[in-house]
Amino acid sequence: MKEQELVSQLQDLKTKIKQSWGFLEIDNKIEELKKLEKLMNQPDFWQDQEEAKKISQKANDLKQEIATWTTIRDEVNNLLEMAQLDKKDQTVNLRKEIETKYQELVKKFTDLEFYLLFRGKYDRRNALVAIHSGTGGIDAQDWAEILLRMYLRFCEKKGFTTKILNINSGSEAGIKSVFFEVQGNYAYGNLKSEHGVHRLVRISPFDAEAMRHTSFALVEVIPEVDEEIDLQIKSEDLKIDTFRSSGHGGQSVNTTDSAVRLTHLPTKITVSCQSERSQLQNKERALKILKAKLQQLAEAEKEEEKKQLRGEYSEAVWGNQIRSYVMQPYQMVKDHRTKYEEKDIQSVLDGNLEGFIEAYLKLKS
Repeated sequence: MKEQELVSQLQDLKTKIKQSWGFLEIDNKIEELKKLEKLMNQPDFWQDQEEAKKISQKANDLKQEIATWTTIRDEVNNLLEMAQLDKKDQTVNLRKEIETKYQELVKKFTDLEFYLLFRGKYDRRNALVAIHSGTGGIDAQDWAEILLRMYLRFCEKKGFTTKILNINSGSEAGIKSVFFEVQGNYAYGNLKSEHGVHRLVRISPFDAEAMRHTSFALVEVIPEVDEEIDLQIKSEDLKIDTFRSSGHGGQSVNTTDSAVRLTHLPTKITVSCQSERSQLQNKERALKILKAKLQQLAEAEKEEEKKQLRGEYSEAVWGNQIRSYVMQPYQMVKDHRTKYEEKDIQSVLDGNLEGFIEAYLKLKS
């Protein structure tokens, strides 16, 4: 590569990084991090441990994102200075080193460009995910549990923190439904592509005749509600039921009615939570989830979207699927919206969803 051409390409890369810096509002995030760090230095910061953990996680995510973009910006600037040295100050080895480093920085920036696809209003927020088994009986319940494992694996690889809030196990196998939260930078942006009906075709392990079965599961993904939004819910619009928790939650599980189910009567939206030890904690968390659902439902109606953002909005049956996972007679995972497909179905079920997510984000950008 000629020296002038290399300098020109480095200048182009510098411009792209500057544009990305502005698009991602890195300067605003630096200010936001300073505010969080000031808050974390308060002597009473850890009095509310759950809230403190969320703030600490958010600060760590911001710190990592800022450091990543600061590093590549500084590396490009330093390399550009080296490339602009007079020929007499450059050795053959130095020029080769500059070219090699340039190729490395191009690859690094290409990987970082993925984050430019997160253009949604709520993409940076935490996510709330629900999985409901649909048509297919025991196979559908097993399929819902397979999807749960897939998403938990994906979140683990991304460094997201997950917590199961409510789970309803199947009578023989699998799960009827599960609700969990995902905490991490761009959690909702990563997972919003999964919202819809997922179809599985395979030889059923529950069929003595080893017949091929088709089963369905519905996945809901909504962003966590903004703490600053004051969404009022009238007490007369709420029906509150308590029941004994069937999941993890401490010593009092199965001995007290600590689990809580909230039903919003005007919209018929129902939210359950049994992950906390006390009834009060479960009620507070369920109320927060309900507010998140109501907030997104209100915005959908405001934008005159016809789809409803709750469990009943789309039946998990044939014809409504967004993605098909075929194990027999061939192996293929295909997204019907983007046409993106993968042949290694086991890799996908192990949480390697990046290809599907990127294809969806590019489609919507």
